Amino acid sequence: MTGHLYGVGLGPGDPELITLKAARIIAAADVVVYHSARHGRSIARSIAASHLRDGQIEEPLVYPVTTEATADYRGVLEAFYERCAARLAGHLDAGRDVAVLCEGDPFFYGSYMHLHKRLDGRYPTTVVPGVTSVSGASAELGRPLVERDEVLTVLPGTLPPDALAERLAATDSAAVLKLGRTFGGVRRALEEAGRLDEAWYVERATTGAQRLLPLAEVDPEDVPYFSVAIVPSRVHERTRRALPGPAAPGEGTGEVTIVGLGPAGREWLTPQAQDALAAADDLVGYAPYLARVPANPRQRRHASDNRVESERAEFALALAERGRRVAVVSSGDPGVFAMAAAVLEVAARERWKHVPVRVLPGLTAANAVAARIGAPLGHDYCVLSLSDRLKPWEVIESRLAAAAAADLVIAIYNPASRTRTEQVARARDVLLAHRSPDTPVVIGRDVGGPEESVRVVRLADLDGAGVDMRCLLLVGSSRTRAADRGDGRTTVFTPRRYP
Repeated sequence: MTGHLYGVGLGPGDPELITLKAARIIAAADVVVYHSARHGRSIARSIAASHLRDGQIEEPLVYPVTTEATADYRGVLEAFYERCAARLAGHLDAGRDVAVLCEGDPFFYGSYMHLHKRLDGRYPTTVVPGVTSVSGASAELGRPLVERDEVLTVLPGTLPPDALAERLAATDSAAVLKLGRTFGGVRRALEEAGRLDEAWYVERATTGAQRLLPLAEVDPEDVPYFSVAIVPSRVHERTRRALPGPAAPGEGTGEVTIVGLGPAGREWLTPQAQDALAAADDLVGYAPYLARVPANPRQRRHASDNRVESERAEFALALAERGRRVAVVSSGDPGVFAMAAAVLEVAARERWKHVPVRVLPGLTAANAVAARIGAPLGHDYCVLSLSDRLKPWEVIESRLAAAAAADLVIAIYNPASRTRTEQVARARDVLLAHRSPDTPVVIGRDVGGPEESVRVVRLADLDGAGVDMRCLLLVGSSRTRAADRGDGRTTVFTPRRYP
């Protein structure tokens, strides 16, 4: 069995830009191969040095020529690559894995490709991409290469200056590599193309020896081969200059966004809600709901009790009036027994009519509990709250009776609390006047959370035991059925046809 050949891109020079995959392959290889000039020093090896281990075989490939004038430069290099490929084939035939180190990316003007064309097909081969010198230079300059529909042209500095000038004049952005002794011709080409004032010079990008200069200021006698000329994006610079200045504190356009968090964790949160939370300057809400939003030191958090909804709404509107982007958080859907109505009621006052307010929906508890047990909301249903803090019990009781008489499935929110312990039993008695004692009732608690439980009881057996504010009840209609599945689970559903 033969060994495996790897062409491993190391990036432009900073060892921290080596990819995790490249580091793993270098450390695991039996043979590590790198190119060097005749002085014996290898830039590739120095980049990868921290990933080499004792016992690895090292194969330095020493170029017979580099940039000096040679009568048959191409022929000398082709013969060199033939000899190098034969050396690596000996290792591969012996079953050794070989990693050829390559600065930048192996297939972007990389020396590895000359070995690849000779060995690929004869041996299993994998190429590991690396960060190119062009990407490294752009990042170090802090100037994008292309934006929108711009075209980037990558050119070797070895082209004749006239050809370079023609291509530079025709493109939006450009990168010119292989400078060194070609720098004078590259500079003339940029000047002829009218691009010299836009061009930047980056030498040994991302390394400790890095230099960044406007290209027009560079001394042609002091340019190494490992340098690149960058003509960055024109569109980016033009649009950057056109941007408005930052608004002074309190001068921006604020707004209040009422965000539904869904019944539990991040996986229940809509992308729209996630975006609104991320964009907010201030988060306002009931303390346990705010705790569900990951902390961000950029944002201010304003927690309050669950019995001060109007005050919370006014506070949020006042923040927005001062130019703050405010997210008011609600569990479930903010429009279902939650903060949307409270904020909009206050925002309707003349004092706050100028403050923008929007509502983002969330997954409500009724739908979450229904999905966990099946499809009990498959036909007509209504939604009621048993809390008598904002409406009298007599109204609750009459609405329960009306919904039961109409044979609707009923989703009951806020069924009990520490101070309301008898209302579940009272609601059951009202419902039994219109429903069979065998009517299935789903009790969902903390659905989506760590203490989730979902159980089904007969209406006649419903009592307040184990029911609190974290519960939601789904009371079936005359058509709702509970059915046992083959895996032992119980499902509850309401057929779509009636009767």
